Amino acid sequence: MLDDPRALLRHLYEVAVARALPARVLAAHLPPPPKGRTLVLGAGKAGGSMAQALEAAWPADAHLSGLVITRYGHRPPDYRPHRLELVEAAHPVPDAAGQQATERLLALTQGLTADDLVICLISGGGSALLSLPAQGLTLADKQQLNRALLDSGADITQMNCVRKHLSRIKGGRLAAACAPARVLTLLISDVPGDDPAVIASGPTVADPSSCRDALDVCARYGLTLPEAARAGLVSGAFETPKPGDARFDGHELRLLATPRHSLEAAAEAARALGLRAHVLSDEIEGESRDIGTMHAALARSIVRRGEPFARPCVLLSGGETTVTVRNPQGRGGRAGEFLLGCALALQGEAGVHGLAADTDGIDGKLDNAGALIAPDSLARAHALGLKPRELLQANCAHDFFAPLGDLLVTGPTFTNVNDFRALLIL
Repeated sequence: MLDDPRALLRHLYEVAVARALPARVLAAHLPPPPKGRTLVLGAGKAGGSMAQALEAAWPADAHLSGLVITRYGHRPPDYRPHRLELVEAAHPVPDAAGQQATERLLALTQGLTADDLVICLISGGGSALLSLPAQGLTLADKQQLNRALLDSGADITQMNCVRKHLSRIKGGRLAAACAPARVLTLLISDVPGDDPAVIASGPTVADPSSCRDALDVCARYGLTLPEAARAGLVSGAFETPKPGDARFDGHELRLLATPRHSLEAAAEAARALGLRAHVLSDEIEGESRDIGTMHAALARSIVRRGEPFARPCVLLSGGETTVTVRNPQGRGGRAGEFLLGCALALQGEAGVHGLAADTDGIDGKLDNAGALIAPDSLARAHALGLKPRELLQANCAHDFFAPLGDLLVTGPTFTNVNDFRALLIL
Protein backbone atom coordinates (compact mmCIF):
# COMPACT_ATOMS: atom_id res chain seq x y z
CA MET A 1 0.00 0.00 0.00
CA LEU A 2 3.06 2.26 0.26
CA ASP A 3 2.86 2.79 -3.50
CA ASP A 4 -0.57 4.43 -3.09
CA PRO A 5 -0.29 7.06 -0.34
CA ARG A 6 -3.88 8.25 -0.70
CA ALA A 7 -5.28 4.75 -0.28
CA LEU A 8 -3.02 4.16 2.71
CA LEU A 9 -4.11 7.35 4.43
CA ARG A 10 -7.78 6.61 3.79
CA HIS A 11 -7.27 3.13 5.23
CA LEU A 12 -5.85 4.59 8.46
CA TYR A 13 -8.80 6.98 8.73
CA GLU A 14 -11.27 4.16 8.20
CA VAL A 15 -9.56 2.05 10.89
CA ALA A 16 -9.74 4.98 13.31
CA VAL A 17 -13.45 5.48 12.66
CA ALA A 18 -14.21 1.76 12.93
CA ARG A 19 -12.60 1.60 16.39
CA ALA A 20 -15.16 4.13 17.64
CA LEU A 21 -18.31 2.51 16.25
CA PRO A 22 -20.85 1.73 19.00
CA ALA A 23 -21.68 -1.66 17.48
CA ARG A 24 -18.12 -2.73 18.35
CA VAL A 25 -17.74 -1.26 21.81
CA LEU A 26 -21.06 -0.65 23.58
CA ALA A 27 -22.42 -4.09 24.53
CA ALA A 28 -19.50 -4.94 26.84
CA HIS A 29 -20.34 -1.97 29.08
CA LEU A 30 -24.00 -2.77 29.73
CA PRO A 31 -25.14 -3.85 33.21
CA PRO A 32 -27.85 -6.44 33.86
CA PRO A 33 -31.43 -5.14 33.76
CA PRO A 34 -32.58 -3.47 36.99
CA LYS A 35 -35.47 -4.44 39.26
CA GLY A 36 -37.52 -1.56 37.84
CA ARG A 37 -37.59 0.21 34.48
CA THR A 38 -34.72 0.98 32.14
CA LEU A 39 -34.99 4.44 30.60
CA VAL A 40 -32.63 5.47 27.79
CA LEU A 41 -31.90 9.17 27.26
CA GLY A 42 -29.29 10.42 24.85
CA ALA A 43 -27.97 13.03 22.46
CA GLY A 44 -25.10 13.39 20.03
CA LYS A 45 -23.92 12.68 16.51
CA ALA A 46 -23.38 9.05 17.51
CA GLY A 47 -26.78 8.91 19.22
CA GLY A 48 -28.47 6.86 16.51
CA SER A 49 -25.78 4.20 16.32
CA MET A 50 -25.50 4.07 20.13
CA ALA A 51 -29.26 3.54 20.41
CA GLN A 52 -29.09 0.86 17.72
CA ALA A 53 -26.28 -0.99 19.51
CA LEU A 54 -28.10 -0.78 22.84
CA GLU A 55 -31.38 -2.10 21.42
CA ALA A 56 -29.53 -5.01 19.82
CA ALA A 57 -27.70 -5.95 23.02
CA TRP A 58 -30.45 -5.43 25.63
CA PRO A 59 -32.41 -8.58 26.61
CA ALA A 60 -35.60 -8.87 24.58
CA ASP A 61 -37.66 -9.74 27.66
CA ALA A 62 -36.41 -6.78 29.75
CA HIS A 63 -38.06 -3.34 29.85
CA LEU A 64 -36.45 -0.68 27.66
CA SER A 65 -37.83 2.69 26.56
CA GLY A 66 -36.57 6.19 25.96
CA LEU A 67 -35.64 8.99 23.59
CA VAL A 68 -32.37 9.80 21.82
CA ILE A 69 -31.62 12.91 19.74
CA THR A 70 -29.14 12.91 16.86
CA ARG A 71 -28.15 15.23 14.04
CA TYR A 72 -30.15 15.42 10.82
CA GLY A 73 -28.88 12.73 8.47
CA HIS A 74 -27.16 10.75 11.23
CA ARG A 75 -29.78 8.04 11.67
CA PRO A 76 -28.14 4.74 10.65
CA PRO A 77 -29.89 3.64 7.45
CA ASP A 78 -30.40 0.08 8.71
CA TYR A 79 -31.82 1.11 12.12
CA ARG A 80 -35.53 0.70 12.68
CA PRO A 81 -36.14 1.70 16.32
CA HIS A 82 -38.33 -0.80 18.10
CA ARG A 83 -38.22 0.08 21.79
CA LEU A 84 -36.54 3.48 21.62
CA GLU A 85 -37.45 6.70 19.80
CA LEU A 86 -34.86 8.49 17.69
CA VAL A 87 -35.39 12.16 16.83
CA GLU A 88 -33.26 14.23 14.45
CA ALA A 89 -32.44 17.91 15.03
CA ALA A 90 -30.00 20.61 13.96
CA HIS A 91 -26.28 20.88 14.66
CA PRO A 92 -24.17 22.96 15.30
CA VAL A 93 -26.84 25.63 15.79
CA PRO A 94 -29.93 24.30 17.63
CA ASP A 95 -33.42 24.44 16.15
CA ALA A 96 -37.02 24.11 17.29
CA ALA A 97 -37.05 20.36 16.66
CA GLY A 98 -34.14 19.95 19.06
CA GLN A 99 -35.79 22.11 21.71
CA GLN A 100 -39.08 20.22 21.48
CA ALA A 101 -37.32 16.85 21.68
CA THR A 102 -35.26 18.02 24.65
CA GLU A 103 -38.38 19.11 26.51
CA ARG A 104 -39.88 15.67 25.93
CA LEU A 105 -36.65 13.95 26.96
CA LEU A 106 -36.46 15.85 30.25
CA ALA A 107 -40.13 15.12 30.97
CA LEU A 108 -39.40 11.38 30.81
CA THR A 109 -37.41 11.67 34.04
CA GLN A 110 -40.59 12.35 36.03
CA GLY A 111 -41.63 9.55 38.39
CA LEU A 112 -38.36 7.60 38.38
CA THR A 113 -37.64 5.47 41.46
CA ALA A 114 -34.58 3.98 43.13
CA ASP A 115 -35.38 0.67 41.39
CA ASP A 116 -35.02 2.24 37.95
CA LEU A 117 -31.94 2.55 35.74
CA VAL A 118 -31.30 5.46 33.38
CA ILE A 119 -28.79 4.78 30.61
CA CYS A 120 -27.57 8.04 29.07
CA LEU A 121 -25.98 7.81 25.63
CA ILE A 122 -23.79 10.89 25.23
CA SER A 123 -21.53 11.84 22.33
CA GLY A 124 -20.16 14.94 20.67
CA GLY A 125 -22.76 17.26 19.21
CA GLY A 126 -25.01 16.88 22.23
CA SER A 127 -24.43 20.49 23.24
CA ALA A 128 -26.47 21.73 20.27
CA LEU A 129 -28.91 18.83 20.15
CA LEU A 130 -29.89 19.12 23.83
CA SER A 131 -31.36 22.59 23.57
CA LEU A 132 -33.38 23.87 26.52
CA PRO A 133 -32.67 27.56 27.18
CA ALA A 134 -32.36 28.81 30.76
CA GLN A 135 -35.22 30.77 32.28
CA GLY A 136 -35.84 34.02 30.39
CA LEU A 137 -33.89 33.01 27.29
CA THR A 138 -35.38 32.10 23.92
CA LEU A 139 -34.28 29.65 21.25
CA ALA A 140 -33.29 32.66 19.12
CA ASP A 141 -31.02 33.83 21.95
CA LYS A 142 -29.33 30.43 22.10
CA GLN A 143 -28.95 30.29 18.31
CA GLN A 144 -27.30 33.70 18.17
CA LEU A 145 -24.95 32.86 21.02
CA ASN A 146 -24.03 29.48 19.52
CA ARG A 147 -23.10 31.12 16.22
CA ALA A 148 -20.99 33.70 18.05
CA LEU A 149 -19.20 31.01 20.08
CA LEU A 150 -18.48 28.91 16.99
CA ASP A 151 -16.97 31.89 15.19
CA SER A 152 -15.05 33.28 18.17
CA GLY A 153 -12.01 30.98 18.25
CA ALA A 154 -12.87 29.79 21.77
CA ASP A 155 -11.91 26.19 22.52
CA ILE A 156 -14.49 23.51 23.27
CA THR A 157 -14.08 23.72 27.06
CA GLN A 158 -14.69 27.46 26.99
CA MET A 159 -17.68 27.16 24.66
CA ASN A 160 -19.29 24.44 26.72
CA CYS A 161 -18.76 26.36 29.95
CA VAL A 162 -21.02 29.08 28.55
CA ARG A 163 -23.52 26.62 27.11
CA LYS A 164 -23.85 24.73 30.41
CA HIS A 165 -24.76 27.80 32.38
CA LEU A 166 -27.39 28.98 29.93
CA SER A 167 -29.25 25.66 29.82
CA ARG A 168 -31.86 23.82 31.87
CA ILE A 169 -30.45 20.38 31.03
CA LYS A 170 -26.68 20.62 30.56
CA GLY A 171 -24.00 20.84 33.24
CA GLY A 172 -25.34 17.90 35.29
CA ARG A 173 -28.94 19.03 35.34
CA LEU A 174 -30.20 15.97 33.40
CA ALA A 175 -28.69 13.53 35.91
CA ALA A 176 -29.99 15.59 38.82
CA ALA A 177 -33.49 15.36 37.33
CA CYS A 178 -33.20 11.54 37.25
CA ALA A 179 -32.83 11.21 41.05
CA PRO A 180 -33.40 8.86 42.81
CA ALA A 181 -32.81 6.47 39.87
CA ARG A 182 -29.35 5.05 39.21
CA VAL A 183 -27.67 6.68 36.18
CA LEU A 184 -25.15 5.01 33.88
CA THR A 185 -23.60 7.35 31.32
CA LEU A 186 -22.01 5.76 28.26
CA LEU A 187 -19.73 8.26 26.51
CA ILE A 188 -18.01 8.61 23.17
CA SER A 189 -15.47 11.37 23.66
CA ASP A 190 -14.87 14.10 21.11
CA VAL A 191 -12.93 16.46 23.39
CA PRO A 192 -9.23 16.81 24.24
CA GLY A 193 -8.59 15.13 27.58
CA ASP A 194 -11.87 13.16 27.50
CA ASP A 195 -13.35 15.18 30.37
CA PRO A 196 -16.93 13.90 30.85
CA ALA A 197 -17.94 17.35 32.14
CA VAL A 198 -17.07 18.81 28.72
CA ILE A 199 -18.41 16.12 26.35
CA ALA A 200 -21.78 17.44 25.09
CA SER A 201 -21.60 20.01 27.91
CA GLY A 202 -21.80 17.28 30.56
CA PRO A 203 -25.57 16.80 30.99
CA THR A 204 -25.02 13.98 33.50
CA VAL A 205 -21.84 15.21 35.19
CA ALA A 206 -21.47 17.56 38.18
CA ASP A 207 -19.98 20.79 36.88
CA PRO A 208 -16.86 22.31 38.47
CA SER A 209 -17.08 25.53 36.43
CA SER A 210 -19.01 28.59 37.57
CA CYS A 211 -21.18 31.41 36.32
CA ARG A 212 -18.17 33.67 36.78
CA ASP A 213 -16.14 31.42 34.46
CA ALA A 214 -18.85 31.71 31.81
CA LEU A 215 -18.85 35.49 32.11
CA ASP A 216 -15.07 35.54 31.77
CA VAL A 217 -15.24 33.53 28.52
CA CYS A 218 -17.80 35.94 27.10
CA ALA A 219 -15.67 38.92 28.07
CA ARG A 220 -12.49 37.41 26.63
CA TYR A 221 -14.06 36.83 23.22
CA GLY A 222 -16.21 39.95 23.13
CA LEU A 223 -19.50 38.04 23.10
CA THR A 224 -22.67 40.07 23.62
CA LEU A 225 -25.11 38.40 26.01
CA PRO A 226 -28.89 38.88 26.12
CA GLU A 227 -29.85 40.80 29.26
CA ALA A 228 -31.57 37.76 30.81
CA ALA A 229 -28.42 35.70 30.29
CA ARG A 230 -26.15 38.31 31.83
CA ALA A 231 -28.48 38.80 34.79
CA GLY A 232 -28.66 35.05 35.46
CA LEU A 233 -24.90 34.67 35.31
CA VAL A 234 -24.10 37.76 37.40
CA SER A 235 -26.60 36.81 40.12
CA GLY A 236 -25.59 33.15 40.13
CA ALA A 237 -29.17 32.08 39.40
CA PHE A 238 -27.88 29.96 36.51
CA GLU A 239 -25.34 28.05 38.61
CA THR A 240 -24.95 24.34 37.80
CA PRO A 241 -24.96 21.35 40.22
CA LYS A 242 -21.51 20.91 41.74
CA PRO A 243 -19.29 17.92 42.66
CA GLY A 244 -20.44 16.45 45.96
CA ASP A 245 -24.13 16.93 45.21
CA ALA A 246 -25.92 13.90 46.67
CA ARG A 247 -28.06 13.55 43.55
CA PHE A 248 -25.02 12.10 41.76
CA ASP A 249 -24.35 9.38 44.36
CA GLY A 250 -24.03 5.94 42.78
CA HIS A 251 -23.83 7.25 39.22
CA GLU A 252 -21.38 5.63 36.80
CA LEU A 253 -19.50 6.92 33.75
CA ARG A 254 -17.93 4.68 31.12
CA LEU A 255 -15.91 5.85 28.11
CA LEU A 256 -16.65 3.61 25.15
CA ALA A 257 -14.41 5.31 22.60
CA THR A 258 -11.90 8.14 22.70
CA PRO A 259 -9.62 9.93 20.25
CA ARG A 260 -6.66 8.05 21.75
CA HIS A 261 -8.28 4.67 21.14
CA SER A 262 -8.77 5.52 17.47
CA LEU A 263 -5.29 6.93 16.97
CA GLU A 264 -3.72 3.83 18.53
CA ALA A 265 -5.83 1.61 16.27
CA ALA A 266 -4.59 3.56 13.23
CA ALA A 267 -1.01 3.28 14.48
CA GLU A 268 -1.34 -0.49 14.78
CA ALA A 269 -2.72 -0.65 11.24
CA ALA A 270 0.23 1.39 9.95
CA ARG A 271 2.75 -0.85 11.71
CA ALA A 272 1.08 -3.90 10.18
CA LEU A 273 1.95 -2.38 6.80
CA GLY A 274 5.59 -1.98 7.78
CA LEU A 275 5.46 1.70 8.70
CA ARG A 276 6.79 3.35 11.80
CA ALA A 277 3.84 5.08 13.44
CA HIS A 278 3.99 7.88 16.00
CA VAL A 279 0.98 9.23 17.87
CA LEU A 280 1.92 12.84 18.60
CA SER A 281 -1.07 13.63 20.81
CA ASP A 282 -4.82 13.20 21.05
CA GLU A 283 -5.21 16.58 22.76
CA ILE A 284 -3.96 19.10 20.21
CA GLU A 285 -5.76 22.43 20.30
CA GLY A 286 -5.11 25.81 18.71
CA GLU A 287 -5.80 27.62 15.46
CA SER A 288 -6.11 24.98 12.73
CA ARG A 289 -3.84 26.66 10.17
CA ASP A 290 -1.14 27.19 12.81
CA ILE A 291 -1.27 23.55 13.89
CA GLY A 292 -0.89 22.67 10.21
CA THR A 293 2.23 24.80 10.01
CA MET A 294 3.68 23.09 13.08
CA HIS A 295 3.04 19.62 11.64
CA ALA A 296 4.72 20.70 8.40
CA ALA A 297 7.83 21.79 10.32
CA LEU A 298 8.07 18.38 11.94
CA ALA A 299 7.63 16.63 8.59
CA ARG A 300 10.37 18.76 7.00
CA SER A 301 12.76 17.89 9.82
CA ILE A 302 12.13 14.19 9.22
CA VAL A 303 12.69 14.53 5.47
CA ARG A 304 15.79 16.71 5.68
CA ARG A 305 17.52 15.52 8.86
CA GLY A 306 15.95 12.20 9.76
CA GLU A 307 14.87 13.51 13.14
CA PRO A 308 13.11 13.16 15.47
CA PHE A 309 11.89 10.10 13.53
CA ALA A 310 13.23 8.01 10.68
CA ARG A 311 11.23 7.56 7.50
CA PRO A 312 9.15 5.99 6.17
CA CYS A 313 6.75 6.86 8.97
CA VAL A 314 3.34 8.25 9.70
CA LEU A 315 2.55 10.96 12.22
CA LEU A 316 -0.89 10.73 13.81
CA SER A 317 -2.66 13.34 15.89
CA GLY A 318 -6.10 14.25 17.17
CA GLY A 319 -7.85 16.74 19.41
CA GLU A 320 -9.97 19.72 18.49
CA THR A 321 -8.42 22.64 16.69
CA THR A 322 -10.34 25.86 16.12
CA VAL A 323 -11.05 28.22 13.25
CA THR A 324 -11.42 31.91 13.91
CA VAL A 325 -13.94 32.93 11.27
CA ARG A 326 -12.93 36.10 9.43
CA ASN A 327 -15.33 35.60 6.54
CA PRO A 328 -18.87 34.51 7.50
CA GLN A 329 -19.40 33.30 3.93
CA GLY A 330 -16.30 31.11 4.04
CA ARG A 331 -16.52 27.49 2.92
CA GLY A 332 -14.43 25.07 4.92
CA GLY A 333 -13.73 23.58 8.33
CA ARG A 334 -10.99 22.70 10.77
CA ALA A 335 -9.53 19.83 8.72
CA GLY A 336 -9.39 21.90 5.53
CA GLU A 337 -7.68 24.84 7.23
CA PHE A 338 -5.17 22.51 8.90
CA LEU A 339 -4.25 20.93 5.56
CA LEU A 340 -4.08 24.17 3.62
CA GLY A 341 -1.86 25.69 6.30
CA CYS A 342 0.27 22.56 6.21
CA ALA A 343 0.55 22.55 2.40
CA LEU A 344 1.57 26.21 2.31
CA ALA A 345 4.28 25.56 4.89
CA LEU A 346 5.55 22.43 3.11
CA GLN A 347 5.81 24.16 -0.29
CA GLY A 348 5.78 20.86 -2.14
CA GLU A 349 8.25 19.03 0.13
CA ALA A 350 8.97 15.70 -1.57
CA GLY A 351 7.59 12.58 0.03
CA VAL A 352 5.04 14.21 2.36
CA HIS A 353 1.38 13.29 2.03
CA GLY A 354 -1.43 14.12 4.43
CA LEU A 355 -5.03 13.53 5.38
CA ALA A 356 -7.11 15.43 7.89
CA ALA A 357 -10.77 14.76 8.58
CA ASP A 358 -13.43 14.85 11.23
CA THR A 359 -14.32 11.35 12.39
CA ASP A 360 -18.04 12.19 12.24
CA GLY A 361 -17.77 12.58 8.45
CA ILE A 362 -18.46 16.33 8.39
CA ASP A 363 -15.77 19.04 8.34
CA GLY A 364 -17.47 22.28 9.26
CA LYS A 365 -20.86 22.84 7.62
CA LEU A 366 -20.36 21.18 4.22
CA ASP A 367 -20.56 17.56 3.10
CA ASN A 368 -16.91 16.49 3.17
CA ALA A 369 -15.17 14.80 6.08
CA GLY A 370 -11.88 16.50 5.23
CA ALA A 371 -9.29 16.40 2.47
CA LEU A 372 -5.87 15.15 1.37
CA ILE A 373 -2.61 16.79 0.31
CA ALA A 374 0.35 15.56 -1.72
CA PRO A 375 3.69 17.08 -2.74
CA ASP A 376 2.10 18.36 -5.96
CA SER A 377 -0.99 19.94 -4.34
CA LEU A 378 0.19 23.54 -4.62
CA ALA A 379 1.51 23.08 -8.18
CA ARG A 380 -1.82 21.62 -9.32
CA ALA A 381 -3.68 24.46 -7.59
CA HIS A 382 -1.56 27.13 -9.26
CA ALA A 383 -2.12 25.47 -12.64
CA LEU A 384 -5.85 25.94 -12.07
CA GLY A 385 -5.39 29.59 -11.17
CA LEU A 386 -6.18 29.07 -7.48
CA LYS A 387 -4.66 31.38 -4.88
CA PRO A 388 -4.09 29.26 -1.76
CA ARG A 389 -3.14 32.02 0.66
CA GLU A 390 -6.10 34.16 -0.28
CA LEU A 391 -8.44 31.19 0.07
CA LEU A 392 -7.03 30.42 3.53
CA GLN A 393 -7.43 34.04 4.65
CA ALA A 394 -11.05 33.93 3.45
CA ASN A 395 -11.78 30.69 5.36
CA CYS A 396 -12.37 28.99 2.00
CA ALA A 397 -10.23 25.85 2.27
CA HIS A 398 -13.06 23.83 0.69
CA ASP A 399 -12.70 25.90 -2.48
CA PHE A 400 -9.02 24.97 -2.65
CA PHE A 401 -9.50 21.20 -2.38
CA ALA A 402 -12.72 20.77 -4.39
CA PRO A 403 -11.27 21.75 -7.82
CA LEU A 404 -8.30 19.45 -7.17
CA GLY A 405 -10.56 16.46 -6.51
CA ASP A 406 -8.89 16.12 -3.11
CA LEU A 407 -11.90 16.33 -0.81
CA LEU A 408 -12.54 13.30 1.39
CA VAL A 409 -16.27 12.56 1.27
CA THR A 410 -17.54 9.72 3.46
CA GLY A 411 -21.02 10.74 4.56
CA PRO A 412 -21.97 10.47 8.24
CA THR A 413 -19.91 7.82 10.05
CA PHE A 414 -22.33 7.48 13.01
CA THR A 415 -19.62 8.09 15.56
CA ASN A 416 -17.49 11.05 16.63
CA VAL A 417 -14.04 11.12 18.23
CA ASN A 418 -13.18 14.44 16.63
CA ASP A 419 -10.14 15.39 14.54
CA PHE A 420 -8.03 12.76 12.82
CA ARG A 421 -4.78 13.81 11.14
CA ALA A 422 -2.14 11.69 9.45
CA LEU A 423 1.06 12.83 7.74
CA LEU A 424 2.83 10.15 5.74
CA ILE A 425 6.54 10.78 5.19
CA LEU A 426 8.11 8.50 2.56
